[in-house]
Amino acid sequence: GDPTVLLQIRKQSGTNTVAIVDAVKERLAILERTLPAGYQVRIVRDQAEFIEASIESVQEHLIVGSVLAALVVLLFLGNFRSTIIAAISIPTSIIATFGLIWYMDFTLNMLTMLALTLSVGIVIDDAIVVLENIYRFIEEKGMSPAEAAVEATKEIGLAVLATTLSLVAIFVPLGFMSGMVGRFMQSFGLTMAFAIMVSLLVSFTLTPMMCARWLKPKRQGGGPDAHDSKHSKFFAPIDRTYARMLDWSMDHRGIVATLAVLVLLSSVPLMRFVNVTFLTQDDQSGFDVRARAPEGTSLEGTQLLANRITTAIRRIPEVDYTLVTVAGDGAGTQNNASLFVKLKPIEARDRDQFAIMAQVRDEIVAPLAAQGIRASVGGGGGAGGGGGVQYVLQGPETSELKRYSDLLLEKVKTIPGVVDADTTLNAGKPELSVRMDRPKAADLGVPLGEAADALRLLVGGDAVTTYNEGGEQYEVRIRAEAEDRDSVAAIGRLPVPSRLGPVRLENVATFQRGEAPSDVRRLARQRQVTVSVNLLPGVSQATVQTEMTAAAGTIGLAQDYRGGFSGQSRELNRTATAFLTAFALSLIFMYLVLAAQFESWLHPVTILLSLPLTLPFALLSLIIFQQSLNIFSALGLLVLFGVVKKNSILQIDRANQLKAEGLSTRDAIVEACRNRLRPILMTTLAFVAGMVPLVVTSGVGSATNHAIGWVVIGGQSLVLVLTLLVTPVTYALFDDLREKRFAVRGVKWFMSRLRTAEPVTPL
Repeated sequence: GDPTVLLQIRKQSGTNTVAIVDAVKERLAILERTLPAGYQVRIVRDQAEFIEASIESVQEHLIVGSVLAALVVLLFLGNFRSTIIAAISIPTSIIATFGLIWYMDFTLNMLTMLALTLSVGIVIDDAIVVLENIYRFIEEKGMSPAEAAVEATKEIGLAVLATTLSLVAIFVPLGFMSGMVGRFMQSFGLTMAFAIMVSLLVSFTLTPMMCARWLKPKRQGGGPDAHDSKHSKFFAPIDRTYARMLDWSMDHRGIVATLAVLVLLSSVPLMRFVNVTFLTQDDQSGFDVRARAPEGTSLEGTQLLANRITTAIRRIPEVDYTLVTVAGDGAGTQNNASLFVKLKPIEARDRDQFAIMAQVRDEIVAPLAAQGIRASVGGGGGAGGGGGVQYVLQGPETSELKRYSDLLLEKVKTIPGVVDADTTLNAGKPELSVRMDRPKAADLGVPLGEAADALRLLVGGDAVTTYNEGGEQYEVRIRAEAEDRDSVAAIGRLPVPSRLGPVRLENVATFQRGEAPSDVRRLARQRQVTVSVNLLPGVSQATVQTEMTAAAGTIGLAQDYRGGFSGQSRELNRTATAFLTAFALSLIFMYLVLAAQFESWLHPVTILLSLPLTLPFALLSLIIFQQSLNIFSALGLLVLFGVVKKNSILQIDRANQLKAEGLSTRDAIVEACRNRLRPILMTTLAFVAGMVPLVVTSGVGSATNHAIGWVVIGGQSLVLVLTLLVTPVTYALFDDLREKRFAVRGVKWFMSRLRTAEPVTPL
């Protein structure tokens, strides 16, 4: 409500936002002391607030997630020393990762910190697997800690190496994604990959060394299960239940295989119920309201309208203050007003930002349409905040573009979930056309160019000189007095030069009132109009884009006209393609790594079959927890793919070892699954525990954390039991097929030898 001079400060590209803001605040504190009485400096928009709050939140999640992941070890092994040994791998890997961040010149931003938070549950996995195997050797085989550290690490080494390298194969391709998203996905992917590689080094060096030095040997005496953690009251019932389920699954392999196929096929209908957006909707405690008065409205009239809107907005209890800017755009459009609404902090209000935006839209902005005022509410919340979808129409003629955009706008308004539908074409600006009467002008000797220059000078004005005073320089402009240019009659009396002396303009010209666009926008040297809409929370951006494309196909664009998406809408399509490419590369790299590790072309297929089974459960978790599929949940999906296959690697690696010792396929895979059940449950629960802080948060940046946290927790938890049963069944089925193939080849070889054998000559 007070007159304000607004100073906007932008940082240079490549500099630190938080550091720049801190430096500006420090300088403002000094300048504020020199202000006259009655004046004050107030910071109204600060990008660093959201960044700092998000980083602090992620730091808290990092610590809490680490503690929860370590407690999982204590739950399963019941040994405090083992818990400390496993927990040390987390800070060791995380701190070492800062070396890569510094070397690659990455910043501590939301994505790098998010990568560190996600890696908490992963970097402890390798240490848990090695530690559990050493602990098992001490308990079951009675080895000394030093001997168990060597032998157990040898036995599990191949599986740990395979899981780690296949995980790295998932995240490294993110660094090569194209488009705008690829620019910042590089820091996420490489940070994750480096943290995982450091965890492998820790699990092969620090973890066995600490186990050898710090774990206690098994106590002598007692039964074979004395002090055996596998027969504890917590784990023993789980082991017995899983053994019964595993035996049933191996006896009914056809049913399990059919169930797996049905689960996989369910991803098709589930995908239809998942909202697809570009970004999450984050509560940033602020949003924008843009209003455009009817064309021709004066600056004072627009200011009066803007003040009326902000007065109504400030009555909302959750609003802290508002900032009004009239004619603040680059063109200085007099009938254009921008309003920034700052809300109270999240913890100081009961409603989120989007509920308040809806109230402003319905109660304050919507009634303005009856007065010919175009207004929209957006900003501060990703795809649901402002300009959720933009569709651009291009062509040679503005009049045709107006017709096409009006047709498309009417169709778009009927799409469910769409609000603030509008176009960038601002037609209806009053204008006065001056048309020269060429024969009269020629008779009177009035040059057309000089007449136009005179009209421009007297009506529009021209800079003629500068004036210096008190160290300041002022531009001096000359034009006709207001009363000589504010009406058609006054303009008609303006003099224009001729050979016979000054002549009134009305003697050589006619005047016609009309309307015209206030500005003409171009894209690729062609005139363009953008039809933009905002989306309500929970509305799928992809669905709206599909319906807008269908609507554009019905308006009958001529041959010289075309349409397409821009902004976030275009990036959504590019991001989907980039993620599919990265996933395809990850799949190829994972297969090659596993094929090299297991020296088999078949075992990697058995392992990777667990990945498609994860997709339906990930989609189901998005639906259950009311999340959308966006760039952050897509990252969570990639993380989920990397973690799920680790379970299959542990099972198949142990089964191969047991088969080499002479066990049958069924006995080997059953024994292997029971041996690896505890490390699988430990790593899974540790990973889920590391994600828990992301989904329980409710502060700044919580929407981003929820998007990636729920897809990981839900998908990992729901798919766990199925993969524990499907992997051994698949292993047994593939092994049977391979043996039948070898048997068929053997019979064929034997029959061919019989046919080609020479007949025996009788004596």
